[in-house]
Amino acid sequence: MLTRDRIGALLLLAFSLGYGAMSFRIPLLPFQTNQAFTARTIPEALAVLGILLSLALLLKPLSPAEREADTAWRTSMRKVLGRFSDGSFPLGKVAALCILMTIYGLTVRPLGFLVSTTILLSGSMLVLGERRYLMIALTSVGVVVFFWTLMTQFLDVYIAPLPGFLGTGR
Repeated sequence: MLTRDRIGALLLLAFSLGYGAMSFRIPLLPFQTNQAFTARTIPEALAVLGILLSLALLLKPLSPAEREADTAWRTSMRKVLGRFSDGSFPLGKVAALCILMTIYGLTVRPLGFLVSTTILLSGSMLVLGERRYLMIALTSVGVVVFFWTLMTQFLDVYIAPLPGFLGTGR
């Protein structure tokens, strides 16, 4: 029976196998090839550990309590997934937020952090149903300026505040 734990174990197994395969692509310097500890050691160990743990989860027998919990989970998931078909799940809002995040990713460099993030937060609040425009403006500008100040002034992480054509970039 394919339970939540086994689905998670299959995902962990796939990730660990991919991670382990990618760990062999880590380049080593010539003098590191015969070393006991290299840049590949930890990734390979984590991949092996992930594979072993996922196999243990896959092969572990289910107890009666786990079977009952899995049945209850399946019932609740059927109810949740049933909401997709009757239209009560806001797929339009989810799609609109994904589009907004994609646009943000494409505009953060050309428009700068302050402008593009303010547009993202304002648009997200509008999509989610907020209609008090003054609150949207004050909240989005306040959060963006606070976060930009925190990152640049206190954590010394440079984030271009305005568009590059205004000459504010490094």
